[in-house]
Parts: sequence; structure tokens; C-alpha cells
Amino acid sequence: MNSIESLQWRYAVKKFDENKSLSEIQINTLKEAFNLTATSYGLQPVKMLVIKNKEIQQKLVEHSWNQPQVLQASHVLVLCIPKEYTIKDIDTYFSLVKTTRNTPDEILNPFKEMLISSIGNKSQEELKVWNKNQAYIALGNLMTVAANEQIDSCPMEGFVPEKYDEILELDQHNLTSVLVLPVGFRAEDDYMKDLIKVRKKTEEVIIEF
Repeated sequence: MNSIESLQWRYAVKKFDENKSLSEIQINTLKEAFNLTATSYGLQPVKMLVIKNKEIQQKLVEHSWNQPQVLQASHVLVLCIPKEYTIKDIDTYFSLVKTTRNTPDEILNPFKEMLISSIGNKSQEELKVWNKNQAYIALGNLMTVAANEQIDSCPMEGFVPEKYDEILELDQHNLTSVLVLPVGFRAEDDYMKDLIKVRKKTEEVIIEF
């Protein structure tokens, strides 16, 4: 299938086939796609948990508005952002740039100083909003790549981040959960499987100049 056909095929799965699992190659493709996602300034302030543990998945269902897909899915991907984001993260990024590209300090420092100033002038609440926006970019990218790979998914905002954080012990990693994406394969008896996709006409959502 081409990209448009893949996006037509995709839908938010309501029931996964519990007997089917993603292959190692498939899950690695999603990991790499996540790592290659665009983020503001390339800072990558988002991390992804990959959960394939039915005991943990069962615990999370209660805190996911009892959505059964969290347990049924082959894997559950949880996108997280830092609880506290500081200029140390900027330092770490520029160290990576220098190591990767061997870029001289005289070229890097003006950009680095601009980012340090920008980050330093934002509150942690503002930074959380900014970083959560990056997580949405990653979610969109993951869903598109999954569709192209014929992997089903169901994006979720309907969960209790505090409970996820507690169960997954995210405090230890200075992280908080913001988005959830169960992935796997649609069940044959998912009532949504064969429904026609409902979308506005293209000309209603596109404005051309």
C-alpha cells in the first residue's frame, strides 16, 4: 500500500487480537521511528517506554478508563516528558552535537547560549506544555509509521498519568507520562474494523492561497 492507502487502512483499534504479537523487527522499527521523530531544535525532550508485560498491562487498564486495548495489545508504548527540564539538558544536547559532527565551539556557542536563555526564562509549567507538544509530534509519527508497516494502534489521552507514573516508577527517571499508544493487530471481530472512515471533504479542511 502507498501512504494514503495505509492511512485509509488505519483506525483507532477498539479490540486487539491477543494471540498476535509484533515481531522483533516490527518493534525495532517503531523504536527507530520514535528516535528519528522531529522535535524543536532537535532536543528530543521525549522518552518512550515499551511495555510487553501482561501483569503490568493489567495494572494499567484500571487507570486507562478501563480501556481493554491496554491489556490486549502486543505492546503498550508510553510517551513521557521530563518532570523537570533544565539547562543541563541543553548542555547534554550540545555535547552530543559536538561529538557527532565535530562542530567547533565558536559555531555552536551562539545557538547554545540562545537556547539556554530561552529555557532559563520559562517556568517548568511552560516547559511541560512545550515538551508535551513534542510528544504529540512523536505520536503522530509513530501512528503513520505503524500504518505503513501494517501495525495497528490506538492513541490514548484517556488515562491517569499520576497512576501510570506510580506503577511504572517514573519518578526514578525524572519522567511523567503524557500519551499512550497500544500497538498490535486488530481482532477479526472488532466492530470498527470494516466501518467506512468518516472524514470531511478535503476541500473543507484545506485552504489554498
